[in-house]
Amino acid sequence: MQPNFNEKINEMNITKQQSDALNAIVTINVTKEDYSERVEKALNDYRKNANIPGFRKGQIPMNLVKKQYGKSVLLDEVNKILQESLNNYLVEEKLDILGNPLPVVKDEFDWDADDFSFDFELGLAPEFSVNLEAKKVNRYKIVADEELLNEQVERIQKQYGKLFSKEVSEEGDELRGTFSNEAEGINQETTINTSAFKDKTTAKKFVGKKVGDIVAVSTKGLFADDHDLMKYLGVPHDNVHGLDVEVDFTIAEINGYELAEINQELLDKLFGEGNVKSVDELKQKIKEDAETQFGSQADQMFLNDVTESLIENTKFDLPADFLKRWLQQAGDTPMSPEQAEEEYSKSEKGLRYQLIEGKVITENNLQVTFEDLKAYASDIIKKQMAQFGQMNPTDADVENIVSRILSNQEEVKRMSDQLISQKMLDLFAEKAGANTKEVTYPEFIKISYGE
Repeated sequence: MQPNFNEKINEMNITKQQSDALNAIVTINVTKEDYSERVEKALNDYRKNANIPGFRKGQIPMNLVKKQYGKSVLLDEVNKILQESLNNYLVEEKLDILGNPLPVVKDEFDWDADDFSFDFELGLAPEFSVNLEAKKVNRYKIVADEELLNEQVERIQKQYGKLFSKEVSEEGDELRGTFSNEAEGINQETTINTSAFKDKTTAKKFVGKKVGDIVAVSTKGLFADDHDLMKYLGVPHDNVHGLDVEVDFTIAEINGYELAEINQELLDKLFGEGNVKSVDELKQKIKEDAETQFGSQADQMFLNDVTESLIENTKFDLPADFLKRWLQQAGDTPMSPEQAEEEYSKSEKGLRYQLIEGKVITENNLQVTFEDLKAYASDIIKKQMAQFGQMNPTDADVENIVSRILSNQEEVKRMSDQLISQKMLDLFAEKAGANTKEVTYPEFIKISYGE
């Protein structure tokens, strides 16, 4: 009959001494009785399988095996006992720890003794409460205004219209060329319409030009939204606000548009026969699609803002000194105290939110079930199939695809994270008491960048 090592581990002498609310020392006392059977069994296995010159396999004297392998086997078995007993203790005592236990290094340790005592430092998760109504945040509803709808209609007309090369530029033409300023490191090839500029005075500088001409303009006020400097000039976001330098635009190509007529043939091509029958219905379709897309962006901003609010308003201490020492040893490459301090500073905010998020999920039972995953995956598949014209797939077809998706652990993890985010969003919308504000998309972009 094999010895029951688990019973022995459960009976071991383990004590905890609380240093303060966030730090504790766990002491594990290991006696000879705890490890002797394990060591004996391991040495017997070595004896059966070891190859030592001068002895037949399995016939090596036990005293020779003990002399050669005894100390390393003892260290290995005691270490296994420590890991198993410490893990069991943390589970049984329901201790919520941060990082992993850190062994306390003792200057003098006698491995020739029969009994051993080991200390481990624990960093304990703090006790705190989360008030979802602590501070109201804005929740934006982005509306597609008439200007945006007209722009999208024109975009469709251009997309399905005819592009033709021109020798001399006119207002509304599309120019391909390169913005450059050597001192600022700007050298961006782009395509731009004369209507993209903020004012007509600037746009007129690009009218009446030929291929090879160079137009000099100032970046200050070049576009209605300074963030367009990122798109057209390749300027980093940190540099766009208030950038005031001269740039040259060298024209490489001039193209005019013959806009497509918005007729039933084009509408049927875009949306299927008879589904959209007029420009007004086209605009309504564009509005619905755009506001659905905008809604995802607004939801993400709302989630981010609530997250920041919770971090700011949920106060608790962390076992910072312990976590910094743990960081020094946690990776494959040991960190210096200075590196651990820097890493802790970077990760502290994220750790705080993980703890807050965990408590919110637990207290509000925001669990993702297998049925949730199946329904979520099924909905995604149906939408994707609809994009390719399969409007009414059979239940069997959808279920087969869902089964394949749910057999991929990475996909399951990704969808679970998305579902938890959606459940958190719904909870915050219900409990956080948000102020709903309607804004246009350009207004939302300015708000997003903190203007």
